[in-house]
Amino acid sequence: MKQTHIRNFAIIAHIDHGKSTLADRIMEQTKTVSERESKDQLLDNMEVEQAHGITVKSRTVRNYYRADNGEEYDYNFIDTPGHVDFSYEVSKSLAASDGAILLVDATQGVQAQTVANFRLAKQNGLTIIPVINKIDSETADVNTTAQQIRQLDPIFNYTKILEISAKTGQNVHGVLEAIYQEIPAPTGQLEKPLKALVFDSLYDPFKGIVAYVRLYDGQLKAGQHLKLMADQTGFTSHEVGVFAPDMKQSKQLSAGDVGYVVTGLKDPQLIRVGDTLTESNRPADQALPGYQPAKSMVFAGFYPKDDHYKELKAAVEKLALNDSSFHYVEETSDALGPGFRCGFLGMLHLQIIRERLNDEYQVAVLTTAPNSTYQVYLKDKRVETPLIVTNPVKFPDFSKIDYVEESFVKAVMTTPSASLGPVMRLADNHLGTLLDMNNHGDLVELVYKLPISEIAYDFFNELKSESHGYATLDTSFLDYELADVVKIEVHINYAPVDALDVIVHRQDAEKIAQGIVKKMKYTVPRRLYPMPVQAFVEGKSIARIDVPPLRKNAAVNGDKRSISKKQQLLRRQNVNKRQAARSDIELPQEVFNAILELD
Repeated sequence: MKQTHIRNFAIIAHIDHGKSTLADRIMEQTKTVSERESKDQLLDNMEVEQAHGITVKSRTVRNYYRADNGEEYDYNFIDTPGHVDFSYEVSKSLAASDGAILLVDATQGVQAQTVANFRLAKQNGLTIIPVINKIDSETADVNTTAQQIRQLDPIFNYTKILEISAKTGQNVHGVLEAIYQEIPAPTGQLEKPLKALVFDSLYDPFKGIVAYVRLYDGQLKAGQHLKLMADQTGFTSHEVGVFAPDMKQSKQLSAGDVGYVVTGLKDPQLIRVGDTLTESNRPADQALPGYQPAKSMVFAGFYPKDDHYKELKAAVEKLALNDSSFHYVEETSDALGPGFRCGFLGMLHLQIIRERLNDEYQVAVLTTAPNSTYQVYLKDKRVETPLIVTNPVKFPDFSKIDYVEESFVKAVMTTPSASLGPVMRLADNHLGTLLDMNNHGDLVELVYKLPISEIAYDFFNELKSESHGYATLDTSFLDYELADVVKIEVHINYAPVDALDVIVHRQDAEKIAQGIVKKMKYTVPRRLYPMPVQAFVEGKSIARIDVPPLRKNAAVNGDKRSISKKQQLLRRQNVNKRQAARSDIELPQEVFNAILELD
């Protein structure tokens, strides 16, 4: 295919605005898939995507389109997620695209993630085609939606806004025509050394690491000696091809193409998304700028159930390759044994990773309570740099701490004006500081500074509840600031359980500690004797409750003749209790979930 007839584009939209449905219609009308192969949300092939009705992992597919002018075009469509937790996947897709379709639901209008993705596409210098979807709905307000789109950027006052129904296929043909008419063809020279952006990757158990690439210069063939410019990792390409939508082998890829290369590499650590691929014997002069690596916002521990550590390790390594925004390091817990401290973009990201481990790799994990990052400055002046703490277990003893700084994010919340009051109260209750406020038609954009620890649990769901589902959230790391935080240590049956430790603000410590021990009463597995659950802060117990025993307590009313036997039984129970105080305590996931469910 001539380079002038190639178009690389993405679809950007808020969650549930019809992006996956439009992708299905494009593949149907370009005959990329047959009627037999066609199904709803064809590109959302993971179980978690179909279960939640969202796109988690970006996909790529090549479509061949015969235009009304008689010419045939290559449409390389790079899918994007819509949820805020997966905005990093959006940035990867846009880095490999030359244009984007901005899709807006006519029944909901412009939403916060619509605005965020539009700005990201504009920063990448992409040509943007505005499209209004769901015009066939009875509640559609096309005129108001078009007005909101024009308010996003003055250029849309001079741009035709397409009106479609992705569900029925109405006017989708007009979108296909606009793609080659509006989005520019890629530029690049075949004669130059190979220069390709690795914008995604996956692990195949038989082929090894498969890199998704967008070629900017040169050609890529099987059997070439290649290298990644960041780490100078060398390998020989085993196979190249395109996605149609499954991997389809081809003879070569040329400048402007989007496809894949089978590297044959088995170590997931050897390839990095955002790197530049070139030839070993004729390398490119300069690497592509790539994009910033994902920054984890929330951290939690993953530990295997039933001592399946090797299986968990293999699954985590492969999953990290398939999801470059998922980070992990090995760690060991006194209570749960070896495991991993994992970094996520948000709570939904954490939930999706857990489900993927279970669905794709059949590995069940125990997940500890999530937390954010802290910088701890010690009283020992010989230690000049702060201690970076992402695991409460690593939080130093309070006697050694000079002061602590916690991580903050800039949270951009867009909400209908009717929900402005409840949303602002929610942010204030989570220690937010208002930085800015802007109006976008019927929407109000609030910019807050918020501690990550305050939004790590259920903030997004609370925001949805307060705004009746219409407000959205976009976060970016801001800085570290001074904070008065303490570590709550949980002891069960006089034995510390480090996996249950949490770091909280001092003002909330007593309330949270009381909530933890009460939850433990109903979730910790019972034994034949009562077990105390205590919460300690700075060496002092501030909350306690007893987990009831399985059997009836010996200290019950009875006649005097049985008192001596009861006293003997109580003494034996007390001895057993003390002897078992340091024994292993097997905790189910419900114990850790109880902490997440605290008010």
